[in-house]
Amino acid sequence: MYKGFYGLNESPFSIAPNPAFLFLSDRHREALAHLTYGLGENGGFVLLTGEVGTGKTTVSRTLFAQLPEDADLAFILNPALTQLELLATVCDQLHIAVPEQPTLKQLTDKIAEYLLANHQRGRRTLLVIDEAQHLAAEVLEQLRLLTNLETDTRKLLQVILIGQPELQALLRRQELRQLAQRITARYHLLPLNLDEVAAYVSHRLHVAGRAQPLFKRSAIKALHQQSDGVPRIINLICERALMGGYGQQKPQLGGDDIERAAAEVLDRPMRASRRWPLWAATALAGITGFAAAYALTPMAPVPPVEAPAASISLQDHPSSELQSLQALFYRWQQPLPATDPCGYAADYGLACLSDNGSWQQLLQLNRPAMIRFSDETGQTRFGALLQHQDQRWLLQLGEQQLWLSQQWFIEHYQGQFTLLWQPNAQLPNLIGPLAPLTQLQWLENRLAQVQQRSARLLSRFDQPLEQALRQFQLAQGLQADGLAGRQTLERLTLLASTGPTLTQETR
Repeated sequence: MYKGFYGLNESPFSIAPNPAFLFLSDRHREALAHLTYGLGENGGFVLLTGEVGTGKTTVSRTLFAQLPEDADLAFILNPALTQLELLATVCDQLHIAVPEQPTLKQLTDKIAEYLLANHQRGRRTLLVIDEAQHLAAEVLEQLRLLTNLETDTRKLLQVILIGQPELQALLRRQELRQLAQRITARYHLLPLNLDEVAAYVSHRLHVAGRAQPLFKRSAIKALHQQSDGVPRIINLICERALMGGYGQQKPQLGGDDIERAAAEVLDRPMRASRRWPLWAATALAGITGFAAAYALTPMAPVPPVEAPAASISLQDHPSSELQSLQALFYRWQQPLPATDPCGYAADYGLACLSDNGSWQQLLQLNRPAMIRFSDETGQTRFGALLQHQDQRWLLQLGEQQLWLSQQWFIEHYQGQFTLLWQPNAQLPNLIGPLAPLTQLQWLENRLAQVQQRSARLLSRFDQPLEQALRQFQLAQGLQADGLAGRQTLERLTLLASTGPTLTQETR
């Protein structure tokens, strides 16, 4: 229903397990490494726990895909079984022929014969039990007895138990202490943090066919808060938010859309908005004086007019540095600062970024910006650059907006700008070959987003990542050293974040 509107080829947030949407956070990779290590040690039991929806199934399916060809797998999804039923299910999974109405001893003997024969053929046998917190204590003890089957060098059966945190409490029971001592690797999977939620959402949207951001930064923050970082809940909330956004024909979704969707999906009361409505801000401004009124009341710029190159006289349209920055706040739909705009921006999760750059780089950054330019007398002036359309630039001077030709702009722009953006406080100073895998995947995801391609799943800092990074640095006029330093990371974050743009209303 909403796929065509949002430029999607398929539903990106279906809760059905689709390998095409596989996203492994650093936590998932660490869990996978623990499981692989436990199996490699030829131990009896490996344990994976986590809250509902944190991605235990994702990790297990990834493990299954990586199993060697000499491994035979028995996978039990419903472990609410008796000892007899469990052994019968293992026989069914491994295609072991058993007599009708077998006894517990007959099933045990059949499994033992199979394991020994499999070992002699050079094959391994693996038993995986999902939702293992539902296993009865006597069934777990029966599993332990099965793992007693061994040679001088290895166990003939390896068991992976996957379950919710209650499984940990179950294994601490006195009668199961022998089993607990045989666990060679264990890992508790935690929910996603804020950056991982952003990467997760971006990844699924890319796989579904959308190259441009769809959720604003406020939406990602709200999504992390409402879902507690649980991927399954993220999917449910995002799916409902997309349906709601389509119904309202909203090209991009914000924090309020996420909170509304979460209230519906999770049956929670919607949190009261912290931002005052415009009428309340205006009323307060009237009480606290003219300076506050000017700071909190949006400007009403005069409708833009065409400014022919031959008759442009900008001296009739004075504009200060403060007024130009206030115009940027207006485009961000934030209250207007009366003084110190760049210091004031932090109250709304924004920051000023001042830099030198050509007009082509301004277009690449695609953000409204305060610029320095020279007027017809050669005097340096300030203005707010708001839009680029059809080889024209929309410049705001005070309360007047003027459409200027590209030729005029190229001749008068002095190459200095200041813009507003949403910084990432957790950005490192450098991402290079020795950076953690989480940072490398973040870098790949952001480069893919900016370069409008599908993100790859990384295992290290490889040559394609370095090439993509150099290509980005060259395009941005940065030093193309193949290392993501602070300036590169800030520019990359700026391009991949949400907010008003020069070439379209929002992204």
